[in-house]
Amino acid sequence: MSINLLDFDAERFATFLAERGEKPFRAKQLMRWIHHFGAADFGVMTDIAKATREKLAAEAVIAPPSLMLEQKSDDGTRKWLLDVGTGNGVEAVFIPEDDRGTLCVSSQVGCALECTFCSTGRQGFNRNLSTAEIIGQLWWANKALGRDPKGDRIVSNVVMMGMGEPLANFDNVVAAMRLMLDDNAYGLSRRRVTLSTSGLVPQMDRLREACPVALAVSLHAPNDALRDEIVPINKKYPLKELMAACQRYLEKAPRDFITFEYVMLDGVNDSFEHAKQLVALVKDVPCKFNLIPFNPFPNSGYGRSKPDAIRRFRDHLIQAGFIVTVRKTRGDDIDAACGQLAGQVKDKTKRTLRLAAEGKTTQTIQITRD
Repeated sequence: MSINLLDFDAERFATFLAERGEKPFRAKQLMRWIHHFGAADFGVMTDIAKATREKLAAEAVIAPPSLMLEQKSDDGTRKWLLDVGTGNGVEAVFIPEDDRGTLCVSSQVGCALECTFCSTGRQGFNRNLSTAEIIGQLWWANKALGRDPKGDRIVSNVVMMGMGEPLANFDNVVAAMRLMLDDNAYGLSRRRVTLSTSGLVPQMDRLREACPVALAVSLHAPNDALRDEIVPINKKYPLKELMAACQRYLEKAPRDFITFEYVMLDGVNDSFEHAKQLVALVKDVPCKFNLIPFNPFPNSGYGRSKPDAIRRFRDHLIQAGFIVTVRKTRGDDIDAACGQLAGQVKDKTKRTLRLAAEGKTTQTIQITRD
């Protein structure tokens, strides 16, 4: 079976080449060809000896996930459904803005955490993505989008906020993020790579040491009772432990704050009392808030908070001294907005069968290929 070089970060490249008698500088050459220039063919790597290229081609490939479906939103958002084998597909979303281009990357086929308001969570879980399948989403996006007239890459920021819980796939996600940060690959700064977690406390501590990038925490509730209900991982790592982990993370983080993401659910977590509890909860954690109006999906059981409720909630946080943004919904006409990614998941958890019995199934994307 051929070795997929998209699975290799700099350290693995160096080991792989050393074992074959190649000089260390070959690793940098290969990384630049594969990630900076988007090469998938050893034949185009003209500054590498032909004999070396032939040797590589005999045992290795450069194989990103293949495209199953591409959708374009009226607002410029683009979504790709990428084939990761055995009937599974994951989604990556590109969001263009005036000052940046952000790619939302998936880390798992489905998700095992079962957050009740998330379409991905309703689809069940199949497996972790490999490093190649994670970094392959960025490789593919750069290939599809090209460069702007100045020659710069259009993808300037990456957020690990797609399908799955990134810290539940720790090793492969960290390897992929190291490629994102490597100057011989994508050259992004740590401030421009953001990982979003639902609160896996031990893995947050590991990330602080292994690859500290900007951190976003999917909070969504200001007390344990409510968070236990809508973000079930809270039963294992309750809010007191999570807040302490956030404080520890900031010791080595590239930004001096944590971003708390908070989906606004009508009548569930959006009252003035909830806002007051939230202020008390995070008082010792340098942070800012990203309020996310809920993006509906079929049979979710939730509604989007009313504009007045979101405004009151936001204003109370601002008056308490916090920086608060209300996320603008992007790509909802192609189900590319936050919480809507569903992809195509062969569920190993039987969650879809259980939810079907409860009348809570969601629609999945069905792909027909000629």
